Amino acid sequence: MEITKVDIRKYDDGSKMKALASVVLDNCFIVKDIRVIDGDKGLFVAMPSRKVGEDGYRDVAHPLNQETRKMFDEAILDAYQKAE
Repeated sequence: MEITKVDIRKYDDGSKMKALASVVLDNCFIVKDIRVIDGDKGLFVAMPSRKVGEDGYRDVAHPLNQETRKMFDEAILDAYQKAE
């Protein structure tokens, strides 16, 4: 599997969410609404999720292993740093 495209939409509204990303895999599958968050330890990537019940959220899509998680994190954060 290869990440073939990353689109970044930056937000400057004062919130901890700094951007939304869309990632294309192998030029044939897209994952949208991946968030770039400014947390206590710096920027991190949060996969798309939906609200479940009163207090919780559940990921809609997410990597199944650490290698794939790292690939997503690096590609998204690199694209975020390069985005205007």
